[in-house]
Amino acid sequence: MAATGSGTIIPGPRGVGIFRQLLVGPIQTNCYLAGCPLTREGVVIDPGEEPERILAEIRALGLTIKYILNTHAHFDHILANGPLVEATGAPLAIHPLDLPLLRQNGGASLFGLDASPSPEPDLLLAEGDTISFGTHTFQVLFTPGHTPGHVSFYEEKAGIIFDGDVLFAGGIGRTDLPGGDYETLMASINHKLMVLPDETVVCSGHGPVTTIGRERASNPWL
Repeated sequence: MAATGSGTIIPGPRGVGIFRQLLVGPIQTNCYLAGCPLTREGVVIDPGEEPERILAEIRALGLTIKYILNTHAHFDHILANGPLVEATGAPLAIHPLDLPLLRQNGGASLFGLDASPSPEPDLLLAEGDTISFGTHTFQVLFTPGHTPGHVSFYEEKAGIIFDGDVLFAGGIGRTDLPGGDYETLMASINHKLMVLPDETVVCSGHGPVTTIGRERASNPWL
C-alpha cells in the first residue's frame, strides 16, 4: 500500500520510513507522523490542533497509531491530544516534569486562549526509554530548557530527530516562559543534539526541517 497522504514528506538521510509534517493551529506548529512502511504502525508527535486533519492524514497513509507523543506540554503542541487519543485508542506519552504544564492546559491562559484539557498520560517518559513501532525505534532524549520536562525522539536507523522547541533552523527555543532556562537549554543542545551525526535531519516544532551539520555551521546561537 503506497503512502499517499498530503503532508509534507520529510526525507531521512537513509531513506527509511514514512515521515510527514503537518502545520497545525494559529501559530503553525509542526505536527509529525512517523510510520513503518512494512507494518503500517506509526506514531503522532505533538498534535497541536486540527485533529480532523491529522486523522485524515493518518487514514490516507494507512497507519495504525501505536503512541501519541508530546515533546513538551505547551498548548500549541497538545491541543489535539484528546481527540487523537479518543479516535485512535493510542496511549499518550509525556515526561513527568511537564505534567503540571499539561494540567494547566499548556499555559494557554497566558496568551488569552481557551483550551480543552488534555487527557492524563498513559506513559511517563524518561531519558533512555525506547518507543517502538513496526521496525522503528525512537530513543527518548531528555532535553529540558524550553520546559522542565522537554524530550526529543531520535530514530538512529533513519537518521532523524524530532526535537520540539529545542533547536530550530537558525534559532533555538525560547526560555522566557515559566519553566524555561537558557543555560539548561544550551546544555541540552550541546550535549544531546550536537553530538549526533551531521547528516541527522532535525524536525522542529516550528519552521523548516534542517540538519545537525547545518546548524552546527551556521546557527548564530551556537
